[in-house]
Amino acid sequence: MSRRFQLDCRRLLCPMPVIRVQDKVAELRPGDELEVVCTDPGVLQDIPAWCRINGHLLLDQQARDDEYVLRIRVQGESA
Repeated sequence: MSRRFQLDCRRLLCPMPVIRVQDKVAELRPGDELEVVCTDPGVLQDIPAWCRINGHLLLDQQARDDEYVLRIRVQGESA
């Protein structure tokens, strides 16, 4: 059964949102979903690139007001 988590990365600038995502994903299991809420528009390029490099699935990304919300499904091996 997949679990859902949320990570608040508001007010963090590059590279901190990606580092926080990486640290959180390391705690999760394959199939888990992580929703990341950010205010740095750079995450729209950085997090999808990180997902491709690390083999995780980007399910969705949206801009809402001054926030960016990305959903990731953890794939493969995790810690």
